[in-house]
Amino acid sequence: MSAGNRGKGEDEEFWANYRPKGPEKAREELILRYLPLVNYIAGRVAINLPLNVEYDDLVEYGIIGLLDAASKFEASRGVKFETYAQIRIRGAIMDGIRNLDWVPRSIRAKARKLERVYASLEQELGRPATDEEVAQALGIDKNSLDSLISDINRGGMVSLDELLQADEDGGTVAIVDVMRDPDSPDPVRVIEKAELVKRLGQAIDELPDKEKLVISLYYYEELTVREIAGILGVSESRVSQLHTQAILRLHGKLTSEGFIEA
Repeated sequence: MSAGNRGKGEDEEFWANYRPKGPEKAREELILRYLPLVNYIAGRVAINLPLNVEYDDLVEYGIIGLLDAASKFEASRGVKFETYAQIRIRGAIMDGIRNLDWVPRSIRAKARKLERVYASLEQELGRPATDEEVAQALGIDKNSLDSLISDINRGGMVSLDELLQADEDGGTVAIVDVMRDPDSPDPVRVIEKAELVKRLGQAIDELPDKEKLVISLYYYEELTVREIAGILGVSESRVSQLHTQAILRLHGKLTSEGFIEA
């Protein structure tokens, strides 16, 4: 997602002159310059959220992430600002959502239980469990499992970004930071994060085909749910269900293996 049709020279000139603690006008120019990027990311995040979560609130959280990214950005790293900023923008939005804490405890508990069942069955079977096997393990029928997944999806608490964003203080960790910063004060955390990213990639490859395709199209190709539904020939609600199942499998697997906390 590009923030506009500017040339490379314009960006270089902007960042050569930008100072995080400079005049208010510079901050305003930054926000106006990259607001389309914030709007785009907020719109993608909003897809999985209930209607009572305001889109404008997501944009406000995103602007906080944008300003944070600008204060830490170093053009000398050779990373485009848009690439660097989108991770922090998305992370700031997710932090803001977590702080709202609007997901009922019962939904959280059901999600964690389902994650454990996915992880346990996969370890036992040596492959991803089918819906029927998961339903049997939970002592419910297939329709009840579908309803459970829908409830969790409506809670808006499942995202691939969540697997990579929480640090030890509950804040945001940008992958670009930990993978590219040779002066990190904690080399152990750099290694741990690199191992998490590698294991997550492997875990995605191990997903059932349709779930893996949804993850690829949504997060890597950045298609909308509607576009993915068209490609797969299914309803948008089915795409959301496949997305939720994939994230629950991934979260359960990485939790059981000790890569992330429950």
